[in-house]
Amino acid sequence: MPDQLFTDPGLAALYDLFNPWRATGDLGFYLPKVLAAEAVLDVGCGTGMLLHAARQAGHTGRLCGLDPAAGMLEQARRRTDIEWIHGDLGSVAFDREFDLVVMSGHAFQVFVTDEELRHALAAIRSALTGHGRFAFETRNPAARPWERWTAEHVREVTDASGAAVRMWHEVDVPVSGEIVRFTTTFTSTAWDAPRTSRSTLRFLDAAGLSAFLTGAGLVTEEQFGDWAGNPLTDSSPEIITIARRA
Repeated sequence: MPDQLFTDPGLAALYDLFNPWRATGDLGFYLPKVLAAEAVLDVGCGTGMLLHAARQAGHTGRLCGLDPAAGMLEQARRRTDIEWIHGDLGSVAFDREFDLVVMSGHAFQVFVTDEELRHALAAIRSALTGHGRFAFETRNPAARPWERWTAEHVREVTDASGAAVRMWHEVDVPVSGEIVRFTTTFTSTAWDAPRTSRSTLRFLDAAGLSAFLTGAGLVTEEQFGDWAGNPLTDSSPEIITIARRA
């Protein structure tokens, strides 16, 4: 789930545990692209998992992580050989500095309004070099993944103290249009009370996404439906896009 659920410092320390699939999912897909780029900006970098892996794999160029959540960056800053910025795309002004801008972990979906999307894409285009690429993913609305975000689908991890922490989502119904709102609940026997988080995500289809990219002066170069690189279909779980300056 998106990093915004883990803005609490205590929960941020659990983010990687709750998302083990990413090692062979989105991070496995993006890492070779990061390693092939001289300068990389990771927007919504979270705990820094992707950039940590890139440096560990031998990347010697510029790696920059941007995230508005201080708790997540506290985890990311365990590596000091990477540039970490506390903020969002509205608080930076990059000018053709990065060969690759990446948004992983479905972070792109937190741009809910048209205005937010336009501002974000304009900032990303500005950050790209002339030959740069923007790589990101959004969940395919045709697959209706939110229908599985229910209290019956509980996930559990063990924290550093050995205590079990449970997490589940409950979607506001009915869902109408592109916007999905939901509550995430975390519980642990080591806590006095549950912790909850409210989130809102936008589910753009491929056509809507293409319109926003075109409006921002970007063009889709490649698009895939899953992390294995298969073509995008109506049943694909993801809309994975590689875009460049038009």
